[in-house]
Amino acid sequence: MVRIDLDRFLQKKSESMNRKTLLLNWFETLSSALGPSHWWPGITPFEVAVGAILTQNTNWSNVQKAVLRLRENGVLHPEKMSALSEDELARLIRPAGYFRIKAGRLKNFLWFLRMECNYNFKTLQKMELEVLRSRLLQVKGIGPETADSILLYALKKPSFVVDAYTKRILNRHFLVPEDIDYHELRSLFMDNLPEDVHLFNEYHALLVRTAKTWCLKKKPLCAGCPLQIYFQ
Repeated sequence: MVRIDLDRFLQKKSESMNRKTLLLNWFETLSSALGPSHWWPGITPFEVAVGAILTQNTNWSNVQKAVLRLRENGVLHPEKMSALSEDELARLIRPAGYFRIKAGRLKNFLWFLRMECNYNFKTLQKMELEVLRSRLLQVKGIGPETADSILLYALKKPSFVVDAYTKRILNRHFLVPEDIDYHELRSLFMDNLPEDVHLFNEYHALLVRTAKTWCLKKKPLCAGCPLQIYFQ
């Protein structure tokens, strides 16, 4: 596999500004313009992890409906959810869409929790980041974005989350190619930012908010975007 030369794309944007400086400047600009994101909503680490799995291929409002149904039925706890049949679980998470597939993924994750830590998230938090990330990626139905979301938001591990919004913004600023893969896009942030959970959390949230408000998929609204000053 030929690696993408990210230096070449960054140099097209600025010959004098290195990766770290550029990314930190973006963060400061977005943070000043948009304020705190308070990301990711969830009462317990398990609830956050469930939300990360349910949000695949759906919007957050539908995830909230599914999470509320789980909470109202008293099963938003790993051992109680494990006691449900897959059909029962699917019925409860129906608002999140693809509910049968996601019920299977939740069951896979619950099996992982049972085998790795006997449902104790504090045990997971003591594991080394890359070891835990590798094991999460072995769970059927958990891809890189979901794994990193669980690591960062539920377990407070410094694992940067990237997504389609991240790629869209950076590509439109000529910082990465359109066909960059998840690993290389994540590495751009991991290699050039301080390992700080709050920074990673807030940065991802700010990029999502920016993409949803200005950097729209079909027609970007560059006027008023905080990052417009970097686009020349």
